[in-house]
Amino acid sequence: MPLDPDDSRPPYVQVANALRAAILTRKFTPGDKLPSRNELAKTYNVAPMTVQNALRELREEGLIVSRQGSGVFVRERTEHPIGLRPHIERAFEAQDVTIDFAGFSGETLHGVITEPLDKIRIGRLRPESITVRLLVPDPTQPWSLPCTVDEHADSPAFRKRAEEIMRRHTLAIVDSVTELGELGLINKATAQVRVHPSPPMFKLYLINNEEAFFGFYPVREHVINFGDETKAIYDLMGKDAVLFHHSTSDDDTSTGAQYVEQSKTWFDSVWNSVAQDYQR
Repeated sequence: MPLDPDDSRPPYVQVANALRAAILTRKFTPGDKLPSRNELAKTYNVAPMTVQNALRELREEGLIVSRQGSGVFVRERTEHPIGLRPHIERAFEAQDVTIDFAGFSGETLHGVITEPLDKIRIGRLRPESITVRLLVPDPTQPWSLPCTVDEHADSPAFRKRAEEIMRRHTLAIVDSVTELGELGLINKATAQVRVHPSPPMFKLYLINNEEAFFGFYPVREHVINFGDETKAIYDLMGKDAVLFHHSTSDDDTSTGAQYVEQSKTWFDSVWNSVAQDYQR
């Protein structure tokens, strides 16, 4: 199974993607031992070091574990927690792509959506439609969190800083999706940002109305520089949030389908009631 010679991604990324797909589609089931590094190198016609780098990616995503002297195994209960990237990339193989995000800045989504959008731009993917909705807190309203450590008070300086981050990531997604429509690469492409009055305590991704990823924002103290001023803030740490996966295709004993449905109901209720279009 040699790698695609027309794929511009580094070989280790391609190997990681192939192994990830094999795990997520249950060709390798939880507890299975993966072939040895040399066997995988022979399978993909790459150097053993390339395989090692690919395995490192999967290990960091929590998909595999190494047992000293025994080999590399697919992690038990691989669905909790799990990385968002392969699911977003696979979602763009559908005819109609929908992604709803609720959270603080959209930074993670921006990081993982860039690659499938680039694939559309160069003609390697061609969905009929893309709809992206981004729900973030209103930076013009005081927030109860994040807040200052000393007074537990809203910090306008922090909100200004957070808005800059939010603008950078959400509007980049909006502009990229819109451009695909304007170039005629997608028949229907829409992306919107709306703001709402509540600070988010969690992040939620809904993909093609079939999968939901949910993670809590841990609250942690850290010191931030605002120009000449330094202030300690209780912040919401998005990068420390562990995502839990729920799917409509989960087995009958799980609550996956109900979780996806209720997540969509919640998202639509906020989007269609108190949320307002973000003004650039």
